[in-house]
Amino acid sequence: MQIQPPRRSLVMALAALACSLVTPGQAAEPAPARTWDAAGAARYLDGRLEWWRTWPKAKRDHGTSCISCHTALPVALARPALRQALGERQTSAIEQAMYADITKRVRMWRDVEPFYLDQKSGLPKSSESRAVEAVLNALFLVTRDNETTGRLGDDTRQAFANMWPLQMQTGPLDGGFPWLTFKLEPWESETAAYFGASLAAIAVARAPGNYAASPEIAPNLEALRDYLRTAFEGKSSLFTRATVLWADGAMPGILTPAQRRATIDEVLAAQGSDGGWSLARLSDWRRRDGAPVSDDSDGFATAMMAVALKDAGAPAGAKPMRAARAWLIAHQSRETGGLPAASINKVREPTADAHLFMTDAATGFATLALADELKP
Repeated sequence: MQIQPPRRSLVMALAALACSLVTPGQAAEPAPARTWDAAGAARYLDGRLEWWRTWPKAKRDHGTSCISCHTALPVALARPALRQALGERQTSAIEQAMYADITKRVRMWRDVEPFYLDQKSGLPKSSESRAVEAVLNALFLVTRDNETTGRLGDDTRQAFANMWPLQMQTGPLDGGFPWLTFKLEPWESETAAYFGASLAAIAVARAPGNYAASPEIAPNLEALRDYLRTAFEGKSSLFTRATVLWADGAMPGILTPAQRRATIDEVLAAQGSDGGWSLARLSDWRRRDGAPVSDDSDGFATAMMAVALKDAGAPAGAKPMRAARAWLIAHQSRETGGLPAASINKVREPTADAHLFMTDAATGFATLALADELKP
């Protein structure tokens, strides 16, 4: 089945919507802003990936390290755009080490242990972590293929072959994938399965060689679409629906036009007058320590919503998108190159290992939101 781009009428409707929507929280016209510090973001992300790979808790069997939604994923997705902006000719040494681990584990799939074992972490962590790894492996390798050869590599094809047998065929996750649940938002919780399924859809849609049209995976794709649509049948959070909107931007046909427009409406209505989004407006998340989730605009919330809107077709010149980009640029740290963001789970001490996980994600997704205008 050929993946088609959005119809012209849909793009025009999105443009009209983004340009004309007026809500009580409508973002103000931004003042002239600085540019995104691409070199600073690259240094920050490279440094964080290097730390992650040397962190003892990230070590796994066969001399490899696990990959993560909070640190490795934003590096893999954002680094190609940064590389192009900076005129770099090849991947960094730390990225090469990460991809060496991924390809090693893809090739040794039957021999490597899951990232988390049932015997140590409880049921069903082995199957959950296996699916997480399989989806991330496919997306990472697709991203590398697109940047380097433009062809679907053998390792990437094998990564998909490892992934599809783990797709659920029954129960609430039918069509989706098991996902790690440690009661940690937003990537290791019960609702994070929609995030994982969205990543799988994006990996397929972006795979070179029109992999998405392969007849043998047509039933898998239809089941995956069906699962993602279930996010709109219950009381899922705006964050979850926006995540599926992001996937629909890569693989049109997940959402109906009405669902797509309604979600864009909701995301824009939640935008603050300063151009950003807060975590509190995206879900009813509750912190473990009882501290309230702030309603102040946040780096990760703003970056993620900006990416979802951008990939859904919202025009870059529309007022809400200009305001969002201005917010992201204004809040990037000129010292570290990162975009600060807060933990959803608890107030973390600056010295805590997990303190920067949300900043890692915010920096990577902000880079994606600004990719069309990056400058060194």
